[in-house]
Amino acid sequence: MSTTQSEAQLESELVGRLTALGWQPVTIRDTAALEANLRTQLELHNNNLTFTDAEFRKILAHLGKGSPFEKAKTLRDRFQLVRDDGSSVWIEFFNTRDWCRNRYQVTTQVTQVGRYKNRYDVTLLVNGLPLVQIELKRRGMELKEAFNQINRYHKHSFWAGTALFQYVQIFVISNGVNTRYFANNRHQDFKQTFPWADFENRPINKLDAFADAFLEKCQISKMIAKYVVLHESDRMLMVLRPYQYHAVEAILERVKAGRKNGYIWHTTGSGKTLTSFKAAQVVVENPKVEKVVFVVDRADLDYQTTKEFNHFSPGSIDGTDNTAALVAQLTDDTKVIVTTIQKLNTAITRDRYAGKLDVVKDKRVVFIFDECHRSQFGETHKNIVGFFSRAQLFGFTGTPIFADNAVGRRTTKDLFGDRLHRYVITDAIRDDNVLKFSVEYWGKLK
Repeated sequence: MSTTQSEAQLESELVGRLTALGWQPVTIRDTAALEANLRTQLELHNNNLTFTDAEFRKILAHLGKGSPFEKAKTLRDRFQLVRDDGSSVWIEFFNTRDWCRNRYQVTTQVTQVGRYKNRYDVTLLVNGLPLVQIELKRRGMELKEAFNQINRYHKHSFWAGTALFQYVQIFVISNGVNTRYFANNRHQDFKQTFPWADFENRPINKLDAFADAFLEKCQISKMIAKYVVLHESDRMLMVLRPYQYHAVEAILERVKAGRKNGYIWHTTGSGKTLTSFKAAQVVVENPKVEKVVFVVDRADLDYQTTKEFNHFSPGSIDGTDNTAALVAQLTDDTKVIVTTIQKLNTAITRDRYAGKLDVVKDKRVVFIFDECHRSQFGETHKNIVGFFSRAQLFGFTGTPIFADNAVGRRTTKDLFGDRLHRYVITDAIRDDNVLKFSVEYWGKLK
């Protein structure tokens, strides 16, 4: 890439690279062409169905309902289409389970007319829906200009017509040299955009390398299917940062490979609770896993955390010592359980519950501990391992204990085995994910 590269050159080279990665180029100039292409792609994706005009109008009406948050749910659900002959068929918009089994297209310069006429740079279509929008600026321009441009599109035109551009899940901004991504949440700040990074937390800033690592069709589909979080309490979309993604993937691979334990060392303030809770959500999809138990210390359960967890598992956190409810969840068909270390310890050590838990004690249960050193030391660790014969334990910590600072206690490795991923304070400072240290000298106090 030359240093004088224009926005048009940047766009052309990106489309060429995306084409090489398996995206099919398609020309779509306006809303009518976007809807026509959507119709064709949905027909092909849904076992070569053919929609009548009236049937497709029903689909468009269904897709047009709700906010971007509600549309994100629509994307992940199926729609029961009542056909003209009275029969019905389920329509899938996005295959979240086999995320590579979708249809992929790339287009440029789609024009949408709302309050103003806007033309979008590069749009990635999955089954005809615009799920990734890329805004480019020529080299040398501030990246924030691209971010501001997307915010203007939110106000001016994404909502226009059938509002299909509100289905965008992930935005990408780039000037060729610096590239960042973020979720479709118009109320966030530029600081909530971030570069992709490899497993060792090395940022991938250049657009061509970013495209190879992040925009490959199966990778971006996986990000949308598994790592875009629908934040229920704030009704907005979030997307995992790269270190969060790598941590969850490392846990998944560990579960697939066997029953070895492991721990994640992510610095304080880097979003460990979101990472560990997302791990619980995706691990439970493994058919060999009976249950996932997400364990927190009661001291962590402030109002927001309780509210968020209860959106996923209603009533699982109630701030009480209702161990009987936990025992019921361990023995029924509840797949993901959120509990406190105190309830869990009581459930497996009191004789009154012993017989009831026989049905699960030899099943494969995965335990994920948030801030593992507050909750895992002492007798509790021994009790869990002794009671659940096929337990697999994963711990998250911002302050691991090593041999040189153990002071008579068991180390993190003693309890959890291998470290699966690391994101430390120096990584976080480089990425502006935590506040930098400030050292002030006051002199002698009198």
